[in-house]
Order: sequence, then C-alpha cells, then structure tokens
Amino acid sequence: MLRSWRTKLKLLLATVTLAILLSWLYLFVGSLEYGRFLLLPPCLGEQPSRDVEREALASRVRRVEEENQQLRLQLSQAQAEGSDGSPQWGASAEDRDPPGGERSNHTACAKQRTVHKCELLHVAIVCAGHNASRDVVTLVKSILFHRKNPLHFHFITDSVAHQILQTLFQSWMVPSVHVSFYNADDLKAEVSWIPNKHYSGIYGLMKLTLTKALPSNLSKVIVLDTDITFATDIAELWAVFGKFSEKQVIGLVENQSDWYLGNLWKNHKPWPALGRGFNTGVILLLLDRLRRLGWEQMWRLTAERELMSMLSTSLADQDIFNAVIKQDPSLVYRLPCFWNVQLSDHTRSEQCYTELSDLKVIHWNSPKKLRVKNKHVEFFRNLYLTFLEYDGNLLRRELFGCASLPSPPRDQLQQALEELDEDDPCYDFRQQHLMQHRIHLFFLQYEFLAFPNPTDVTLVAQLSMDRLQMLEAICKHWAGPISLALYMSDAEAQQFLRYAQASEVLSARRNVAYHIVYKEGQFYPINLLRNVALANTQTPYVFLTDIDFLPMYGLYDYLRNSIQQLELPQRKAALIVPAFETLHYRLTFPKSKAELLSMLDMGSLYTFRYHVWPKGHAPTDYAKWRTATVPYRVSWQPDFEPYVVVRRDCPRYDQRFVGFGWNKVSHIMELDAQEYELLVLPNAFMIHMPHAPSFDISKFRLSVGYRSCLQTLREEFHQDLSRRYGAAALKYLTAERSL
Repeated sequence: MLRSWRTKLKLLLATVTLAILLSWLYLFVGSLEYGRFLLLPPCLGEQPSRDVEREALASRVRRVEEENQQLRLQLSQAQAEGSDGSPQWGASAEDRDPPGGERSNHTACAKQRTVHKCELLHVAIVCAGHNASRDVVTLVKSILFHRKNPLHFHFITDSVAHQILQTLFQSWMVPSVHVSFYNADDLKAEVSWIPNKHYSGIYGLMKLTLTKALPSNLSKVIVLDTDITFATDIAELWAVFGKFSEKQVIGLVENQSDWYLGNLWKNHKPWPALGRGFNTGVILLLLDRLRRLGWEQMWRLTAERELMSMLSTSLADQDIFNAVIKQDPSLVYRLPCFWNVQLSDHTRSEQCYTELSDLKVIHWNSPKKLRVKNKHVEFFRNLYLTFLEYDGNLLRRELFGCASLPSPPRDQLQQALEELDEDDPCYDFRQQHLMQHRIHLFFLQYEFLAFPNPTDVTLVAQLSMDRLQMLEAICKHWAGPISLALYMSDAEAQQFLRYAQASEVLSARRNVAYHIVYKEGQFYPINLLRNVALANTQTPYVFLTDIDFLPMYGLYDYLRNSIQQLELPQRKAALIVPAFETLHYRLTFPKSKAELLSMLDMGSLYTFRYHVWPKGHAPTDYAKWRTATVPYRVSWQPDFEPYVVVRRDCPRYDQRFVGFGWNKVSHIMELDAQEYELLVLPNAFMIHMPHAPSFDISKFRLSVGYRSCLQTLREEFHQDLSRRYGAAALKYLTAERSL
C-alpha cells in the first residue's frame, strides 16, 4: 500500500514538472516572437516568414483591443449611449477602423517624425468682422502660451479684421511670430455661387480655397476656426503630418454629433459623409499634394453635384469636405478625438473626454459659444477664460536657441531702450514714452462711414476703467460718431465688453469706436491714448475733449453748422468750446446758454478750474462769451489748454507727456506754432462732472521728483519746438521764462 502511494506521488510530481516546463517553453518562445517584433526597425522590409508571425501577433493584439473596447463600453456610461456602432472616440486614429467595416488606410508601420526645435509652423485662420477678430485673439494666446516653435500665422480677412489684426500684431511685437494677410474679397468669387445657410456666411466657405489663397511654396498648414482653444503645444499637432500615408492629404477629427447620421429630427437630410463625418474646426492640409490632385476642381465638381439635390450647405465648408471624403476615403487621416473636442448642443464629445486626461483642443462650435448646454461646460469655460483674460504682454518671450525672425521695429525699440541712462532721475518717464503698448482697434461692432459728410465731426476722448460710468451719459448728449481709447488690462477689457453689451444705451450705438490700449508701465499714457483715438476717426473734423465732460445737448449739430458757416475747410482754425464745471454729482443739465448763465450766477456752475488752475482757460475770455453772439478770436497765452474742434489731420499729441501735467498745453502750443486761428464759439459749452482724483495727479502733488521731471520734459519740448518751427517758436520759450 505504501509503495503504491509513493508511486502515485512520483507520477504526480513528474506530471506537474512536465506541465511547468511546457508552459515555460511556450512563454519563452512567445516572448522571443514578441520581442523580435518590437525590435524590428520601423518601416523596413521584413522576410516573408516574419509577415506570418507578425500577422498572428497583430491578430492577437486586435483581439485584446476588441476585448478592451468591450470593457470600456460596459464601464463608461457615456459610451453605453453610443449603440449605433460608431468608433470609440477615445481610441487613437491608428487603433480603430472606419465605419462600415472598412480597414483603415494607415500604412502598416506609421512614419514617426519629431518637430525640430526651431522648425517654423504654419497656421491658417479665416477671420472676418469685429467679433471674430476679438475671438481669434484668445485662440492666438492659447497657442503662444504653449508654443516652443516659431510660428507663421496666415490670416484670410476682410478689411475690418485686417486693420484690427495688423495693428494688434504690430503693437504686440511677439518674437518669432510672423503674420501674413490675404484679402478675402479676392476669394469670394470662388465660393459665392454656393448657397450657405450657416451663420458664418460666405467666410465659412473660404477654407476650401486655401490651396489657391496661400503661397504656392507652402507645402502644409494647420487650419483652425476662430472658436478654438489650445491646451497643449501646437507642435504636437504639427508632428502628426509625419504619420500621413502617401495617399492621405487631409487630417480631421470625426464629428462628435449625430448630424451626418441624419437622426437629429424628422426629415433631417444632411450632406453625404463617411459614417459620422468629420468636423473642419481643426484641419491638417498637405497643400502640395492637394494641388497635385487638383483639389480646386475636385471640391467644385463634388459641390456642384450635391447641390443639385441638397440646394444649399448647412455647415458651410464642412459639408463639402465630407462629400469629397465620402467619395474618396483614402484622402483622410483620422485624427484622435482629443484634437477637436466639440462642444455643440448635440455633442457626444463626452465619449472622448471621459476617457482622456489629456485634452488637446477645445472647439466651441455652437452658435451659443460659451452658453452651450453641456453638463461639463464650466470646466471648459474656465479653461477658455484663462486665456481670454490672460495678460498678453507676458507672451512676448524669446524662444531661446532659435534665431528670431527679423523685426526692424522691435530691434529699433530695443536699441532705444538700451540707450536710456538708468541713472537718469527721469528714467521711468523716458521708458514709459518708449513703451510699446498692445492696441486692439474697434473692439466692438462699428459701422464705418462709406462717404463721411464734409462737415462731420467725431468726439475724441480717452478713459480708464474708473470712468466707464461716463459713457452712457456722453452717448445721450452726443448723437454723432465717437472715438474712444480705453486703457485697460486684458481682464478689464472683458469686464468692459460685458458692461457695454448689457447696456441698452451703448449696445444700441454703432457709431462709437472703442480702441483698447493694454496696460503696461507705471504711468497713464494719456497722449498715446488720445493719438490712438484721433488716428482712427473717419470724419474730416474732430472734437478733442476729455471723458469727464458732458457736451451740451445738440452740440453735435451746432458744431457741424459752425464748421460750414465759418468755412473751416478753407481756413486753418481751432474752434474752442468753453468749459465749465460743477461740484455736484447730480446736476440738472442746462438746456441752453441762458440757463447755464443763470446757474453760473447762482453758483451751481463755475468756469472750469477757476479755483485751482485759472491760467488753463482764462484766455477763453468768459466775460466776453456771456454776451457774444458770433465767434470771436483769442490769442494763445502760456498754459492755455482749451478743448477744440480741428481738422483730423491736426498735429498729434506729444507722447513724452505721460500721467498728469502739460499733455494738452503742449498740443495747443503746437497748434499755435502752426498758425491755427483760435476761435471761441458763442453758443457752445461743455460741463465737467466731479470725480475722485486720478492716481497720477496724486503722484504729481506728492512727488517733488515727479514735478521736477515734468519741468525737464517741458524744456526738452520747447527745444524740439524751436527746431521744428524756428524763430516762430521763440515766443513760447520767452513766455515760459517770464512766468
């Protein structure tokens, strides 16, 4: 019995040992096979025997991936909704097959390519109008924040966006960023024949024309909508070009809604598309291949054929891109979903971002934009707001190790700054004078005048955030065009935008131009602001005032009549609007000169600054004005700083004067040097409303050094005036010394 038990035990041990040896041998052989596959050099020809081995391994890998996809399908509530057999958006392009069971057109071994540190990346954007020009800045900020490569932006614009963006980039002076503009009007004939229901209008079709619009030597480009936000380095997206097969020419992310499936509502008939179709908010274009394929003829013939039954596009260029791809699926490279997370009303993008912790690009592709209905919209909105209110000055950083693109203005500015003496007591003033501020013209909608009236006049002023409350009152008093320069930070500019859009008075006006000059430096650049507002007027004449003044009711019409009656187009004159002030925050505004004189006699109004700075307006001769019925001429006197109406081509303000002091005095002095007549209008007036003292006037009053530097700047201005106007300017120096 004992011997039988020992025999059975030996047999059992032998069996277990044999099983272990066989298992180890199987795993060893398998690991050799797998290791040999991993060590194969990429994209080299293999032996036929290896093809069989690799196919077997690939089959096992596909089986495992299918099992993983099933597990993810069960574990993800969002994916459980996708019961239509659509591909899993969380997977990368290389890991999935296109709809309909077709095999992906990727090569067996994807080409790997890294982006060189200093390689120039090209980005194309279609941008038209005031709103799109404002939106695109947030996109550009998100790209600049993450980028490590030189960039070349190609903007296809209308005239409005061209003016806005050209000024913005010239004043931004970002190193290693080049910008080119292309006139959208030259391309309209290419797409104007296509009926389009999309809110983007004709500009929503412009991306179809990029092979023609962009330079012929440009081989590839990333194309973006203006409502895109980047959360990663755009170089990662550029590197995907290296994964295209020889036939692929367009890189796109699949559409993340059911639009092209045609089941959103009854009788919904979308354009033809491959499966769910593709979204064109982010596109990778191999331009050289597209040109060789005859892209212009390709999309045109497809559009003509489909329009016979569809009659119009619903999603602009996206419909036509999808129709072309439906006809030839080999053209498209499927980008992973995280390169275009779409936040439309009917989006299924949750199936993408619930699996991923690394979102790359967010696309606000709903007409509602930030107000889109999405349970996770707060997360995406916060990411967007980060760049919306981000200080763009911080993005002026050099790319170390890369040669900067040539920029003469930036180089000249840098040289001028280096030549400043840091031991100069007035160094801060001189530095502020040289400082380059970012400027965003026409921040809100503005209707340009096609043919301005020859006597028309624009009110010109400047302000900061603490004077916003004056805007509505001024708009109620002045019906004509207004040009305002606003000195604000990026965050304050967004606060102003919300304020203006919420105001019934401001939102109803389309003839008020708001130009944002972004904050930088320690002094208020008052004369720079005035020059920005002045330079961007359209009317032949301008009324140069300050934001704290309310013009009399009807002043706009009175000034236009005066310009005509005084034949100002034929003479060199500055019309003076007498200035008054009140110390009361609530004022029953006088409706006529008679009412104003009565209030003046009662002590509820005063001539402007009579108690602190009488020299500034005394030459207006208020005693004469009380009884005047026709305009009268006055002479220049030291420190005279009236508010005037002049031709738009008048001398600009001297920008060396920043903060408080001598900013208007110097301008009136130069008008006199150019022999302008100073004419006081007998039935015009304006009233200064009370406000807290500005930070700069407080510094002037408290700092001896501030006042000393102001005196130095005055002397330098006199010297410059003498050089420009010769002996005629000596009277200003003499008058200054006699004080």
